[in-house]
Amino acid sequence: MIGYLSGVLRVKQAQELLVEVQGIGYEVQVSLNTYFALPEPGEPVALHTHFVVREDLQQLFGFSELAERALFRELIRISGVGPRLALAVLSGMTVAEFVRSVRAGDTATLVRLPGVGRKTAERLQVEMRDRLADWSAAEAALPAGAPDSLGEAESALVALGYKPAEAARMLETVRQENLVAGSAELIRAALRSVVKN
Repeated sequence: MIGYLSGVLRVKQAQELLVEVQGIGYEVQVSLNTYFALPEPGEPVALHTHFVVREDLQQLFGFSELAERALFRELIRISGVGPRLALAVLSGMTVAEFVRSVRAGDTATLVRLPGVGRKTAERLQVEMRDRLADWSAAEAALPAGAPDSLGEAESALVALGYKPAEAARMLETVRQENLVAGSAELIRAALRSVVKN
C-alpha cells in the first residue's frame, strides 16, 4: 500500500495531480479541499494517500490531512459509495462540516452534494453516525502538519485491522512521550499501550 507521497508537484489540474517522486510521476486524484491547499506546480508537496486496486484499474487518492483520508476510508466502506463518490463528498464539504451534518441528522445538506441522492444521504447518516462518535478525538490526534512517521504509523495500524479512529487514539496516547520517534517506534509503543489497558 502507498500511504504517503512526498515529491515535487508537476501538474495541478482540478482534482488530478502529477507528483514526481525521484523521477517517477504519480497520478493522484484529490478532493477540491486538498486541491486548494496545494502549492503551485514546481513546489514540494506531501500527501497522505490511499491506493485502490481493482481488476481493471489502479488509482491513487491524495489528501492534505490525515482526517480527510480517514473519512474517505470510512466512506468507501459503505455499500454503494465508491472512491469517486467519496471524493465528491470531500470536495463539497470539509471533514468538520460532514461530521456536523451527520451528528445533526442534516440530510438536506448531504443531498446538495453532487452524486448524493436522498437514499444515499440517508444511508450515509445511518452508517456513519456510530463511526463518527469519537471523530473529534481522531482529528485532534492527527493534525494537518503531522510528520511522516505519524502518518506511516497510522497507516500501519489501519493495515493491522484497527479502525482509523482507534489508530488515531492509540497514537495520541503515545505521541507526547515519543515526539522524535520514527514510525516503527510509534507503532510498537501504540501496540504496547493497548496491551497494558
